Parts: sequence; C-alpha cells; structure tokens
Amino acid sequence: MEINGIEIEDTYCEIFDGTCVRAIITADNQQIVERAAYDSTSTPGAVIGRVEGGVESFIDSYKTPDGRKGAMVQYWFGMDDLEKFEVELSYRIRQDILVKPFTSLFDATPEADGYIGMMKQVGHCGDGYEWEEELYGREIIIVPIAIPDFKIEKRLGYQKGFMGANFWYMCQTREAVIEAGQKALEAINKIEGVITPFDICSAASKPETNYPWIGPTTNHPYCPSLKPKLKEESLVPENANFIPEIVINGLNMESVEKAMQVGIEAACEVDGVTGISAGNYDGKLGKYKLHLKDLFKF
Repeated sequence: MEINGIEIEDTYCEIFDGTCVRAIITADNQQIVERAAYDSTSTPGAVIGRVEGGVESFIDSYKTPDGRKGAMVQYWFGMDDLEKFEVELSYRIRQDILVKPFTSLFDATPEADGYIGMMKQVGHCGDGYEWEEELYGREIIIVPIAIPDFKIEKRLGYQKGFMGANFWYMCQTREAVIEAGQKALEAINKIEGVITPFDICSAASKPETNYPWIGPTTNHPYCPSLKPKLKEESLVPENANFIPEIVINGLNMESVEKAMQVGIEAACEVDGVTGISAGNYDGKLGKYKLHLKDLFKF
C-alpha cells in the first residue's frame, strides 16, 4: 500500500491501557497558560512509572469555567495504581501550575470512571490554611499563596484510555524529519481527545534491555548509525537515514485511529519521506494491535 508513492509497511503498532486525567488550566493571559500547560506536560514518563501528558488544545475564554484563557491538557499513567497516580500527578500540579501567577485547574474528563481527590496532595500546600468554596458551579479548593490564590477543583475525574499508538516515518534528510513531523503534529492536534506526549520522538525504544534499571533502551536494529556494525541484524531500510516516531495517546480508540490516519497522511506530503512503519514488539507490550493498512480504505 502506498500514499503519494510512499510505501506503508504491512505492520501494526501495539496499544496498551492507560488512565487519563483530562483538565483545564486557566490564567489571566495566554503566555502564563501556555507556560503552565507545556511545563506540566513536558516529560513523557509512563515507561518509567511516572506521569506523562500533553496539550490537547488551547481554548477560548468562553469555553472555560472561569471565563479566562485556557488549555485543555491530559495527564496519563500506565500503571494500575491510583494512589501512585495521585502522587505523581500532584508533582506536576504543584511544581508546574500552582507556582505560576493566577492559575487555576478544573476537571474536564468527559466520561469519568472515578475521581481523584486533590486535597491531600495539592490542597494541603496551604499548610492547613486552605479552604473550600463553591465557585463557577464547582467545588473548589482555595490554596493561599503569595500571589493570591491558587484554585483547583476538589476532585479531578479519571477515565480509562489508550496509550502508545505510534507510527514511524522514514526520512532521507534532516529537513524531512522536522517538516514531516510538524505537519503530522499539526494534523493530529485537530483531533479531539488525543495528545502526542513526545511530539517528534528521536528515540524509539524496546522492552528488552541489558540494563533493566534504566527501563526501555534503544531499539538498536533501527538505529542508522549502527547499521555498519549490525550488518544483517540491522532493520534500517536502504533509503532511510533517520527514523522518527510519533506516539499518540487517546481517550477512545476512534480518536486514536483518526489521529494515526491524518498524521501519516500529513507526513507523506513531504519530500524526503521514504516510508511509513510502526513500532511493535510481537504483541508483548500492548494487548491491542492497530494495523496500519486498516487505517486506509484504498
């Protein structure tokens, strides 16, 4: 199968279950909203037992609970441990959102499977002086701080979703890596309910490793610089000098599939892209398989 003359490999990516908190960050101006949103979602950490996130979209003031500038963000956790998720999420909120001037955080999970209370790990940053009010039709914790005050919804909803969908786009040039990646991300960002936690990712990994204390390490057969050393073991195509990856998490499978489709189509518009593939591990990582050929009806 081809798109614009670019071969789409007959392969699949693996997708695994995750838990997502979807929330709205607001602030008085766009710069602060963007900084809080990007800072709190900047470190993809699911593979090492931490939270990872992404900015789903920036939203107009008339769509936010308090009528201010806003960002729709997602925070994901790959382990079945809500208590640890609560702690890890609190680090992102406390260190990246609460500390920025005039910020607030509200629940935006569309179909919550349950709720995580925010008092224990975030509200008590008020050192016992925090209080609760009903504001904007929501139960809000007020955390007194030096630029008064941080507001956070008393409970943030969480729901099950899908993590780790991915595609690789083989490139001949450095320019194609960036241009195709940016085009793919722009297309994906138009799909509601998905994020790209790594944006353009340069380090595809594998679960098997010689150094288990690190976690996933480099997927060495796909490293172009190792091709001379690996010889027949190398899986780098002849016409590829770079193999970037786009990873997608989504609230539902339909959104993930659509994001994969539009991202691949956008990447295939760029000169220097020579092929599309995906990372999989023979079904060892994720229980869902998304075949690239099923994304397109030709």
